[in-house]
This record gives sequence, structure tokens and C-alpha cells, in this order.
Amino acid sequence: MQTERKWIDLRSDTVTQPTQQMREAMFNAQVGDDVYGDDPTMNELEKKAAEMLGKEAALFMASGTMGNAVAVMSHTSRGDEIILSDTAHIVAHEVGGAAVLSQAFIRTLHFENGIFDAEQIRSAIRDRSNIHYPRTGLICVEEPLATGKVVPLDKLQAVYKMAKEEGLPVHMDGARIFNAATALGVDVKEIAACADSVMFCISKGLGAPVGSLLCGSGAFIRQARKTRKLLGGNMRQCGVIAAPALYALQHNIDSLRKDNANATSFAYTLNSLKTGRVRPHTDSNIVLMDITPYGISVDEYCAELSESGVLASSLDGKCIRFVFYNGITTQDAHEAAKIVLELDHKLSAKI
Repeated sequence: MQTERKWIDLRSDTVTQPTQQMREAMFNAQVGDDVYGDDPTMNELEKKAAEMLGKEAALFMASGTMGNAVAVMSHTSRGDEIILSDTAHIVAHEVGGAAVLSQAFIRTLHFENGIFDAEQIRSAIRDRSNIHYPRTGLICVEEPLATGKVVPLDKLQAVYKMAKEEGLPVHMDGARIFNAATALGVDVKEIAACADSVMFCISKGLGAPVGSLLCGSGAFIRQARKTRKLLGGNMRQCGVIAAPALYALQHNIDSLRKDNANATSFAYTLNSLKTGRVRPHTDSNIVLMDITPYGISVDEYCAELSESGVLASSLDGKCIRFVFYNGITTQDAHEAAKIVLELDHKLSAKI
């Protein structure tokens, strides 16, 4: 009898599987109609998320993309301009939702090493007295970046201070904010304090099967709830998906240290690559490797890698992304690094 092949799946931390404890929490969840505010498990999850991030309220979202879309729609008016990085997830990976749904004008800035610069952002804010310009309505930041790089806390604080001086709200795409807090060694509240609203995912490193939370002031979340309804995001007996998310917030944050450490160890090992180049600054649970020197496409590289038992994905058509999470052991990380090095030797010989 053939045994099923096991891959070391490093494509994303979204491929995590719910643990037995999460499945039991789902089975035993008390539920009610969330649209009426009657789902006790969802209510507990949203309260817990808000408390952890130091915000007044929180709202469950089906995905991080929905959370960001609802945030931008709730902060802005039609025709407003939003300022964000040219590598922002909202720009690169969310189907132009800010333009389609919010009818917002998107103004991107290029930051050195991806790190936000408060004065560079200030210089991009429109003169409101000039009738020819759109109104700057929102600044968006990320922590960590999509590359896994963690933005220093003082940089985020400087952006938020500047935004308050200019009278502008700040939204943070904090999909992996707990990985960033772990890397920085700070309470997640300190990062969340650098924005008026924060979206974070529970379906990535935290390991829950589905969902994200949007956190902010009570007034903002009341508006966001109505916006979520507009997008068809209201749910009924949703305690069954809130339960594993609540478990994740209560039990899985400490495991992020191991994920970050496995990524660092993996990247360190790959410093001995002959041809491929590991991107510097592996701060959290993501490692990027530039494969352009091999002269093959990312699809060809990923196919070669999968033949040896490792699954990976591409970030931008040039780099391969390896993501570490609670389903990947330290031994898995060591084995994956060995396989990548072996493939490097094979491909280098063909150049």
C-alpha cells in the first residue's frame, strides 16, 4: 500500500490546520445570531481582540482583505486620496479594492528598504486649500511588511504623531502583528497604538482556520459593522469559527517565537548558497530568496523544489517565499534548508 507523500509546506502560514483543541472548541461553541449580537463566542472573541490591542472595540472579518477594505471604506469618503507604500498589500494583492469599493485615489510612495518615513509622507499630503487636488483622507501602514521585515517601532510612532498633527487617521495592515510584536519584544498594544485602526489575521501564524479582526474606536467599529453588512459580511451562528480564533489568541502566541527562530535559522543556513541570494533582514517568520541568477522562472524553480519535497511560493515573480508556522518543526526547517541547498548546487552547475 502506497503511503501519502508528505511535503514540507512553506508556501504560507495560511496553510495551518486547526489543532484537536481547536476542533473541540468548534464542536462545543455556544452560538447565536451575530447580526442581533447574540453569538456569545463571537462577542467574547471581539472583546478579547480589542483588549489585547488596546482598542475600544473589534469586529470579525472573513479575511484580511475584507478587513482592509472595510477599514478604508469606513475611514474615507468618495474621491479621497489614501497614502501608502508602493509595496503595500492593499495595493499589490487586494484586487484594487480601495479604488473599486471606496472609490479612493491611491497615492503610493517608495520608501527606502520599505521603512516608512514620516516626513516623506507629510510632504505627500495634499494642500486642502487647492481645489485642484483630491483630499488626503487616510494613511495606511503595515507591520510587519509583506516581506516579513519588521518596521522599527519608533518609525511607526513618528508616522502616527505626524498624522495627528495633520489631522489624518492611520490604518494599519497588521496581518502578522503578533509575529512583529514577538520579534520586537514588545506588547502588541505598543504597535497597535501607532494607528487608529488595525487589522490582524488569525488564520496565519496564529493557526485558526479562518478570519481576521478589525480593531478601533467604538464609533469606528460601529461604522465598520455597517460597512461589513454592505459587503455581505454579516454572519449568523458564527461562534463555530470564532471558537478556534479565541483559542488561538489564548494559547498560540508564544509559539510564534519558534516560528521566527526557525525562519532565522533557515535563512542563516542559506547564506552558503552558491547562486541564489537570501534577502537580508529576516525579522519574523518569512524568508525571501532571489532566484533570478538561476535564469529560470519561479514556476520552474517551485516545480523543482516540490520534486524534492518542499513547497514554496513566489512573492513578486523574482523571489521565492518560505513561511514558517506552528505546523513546521525545527527538524522540518533544517530538512527544508538542506533541500534548498542541494537544489542550489544542481542549478548552479547548469549555469
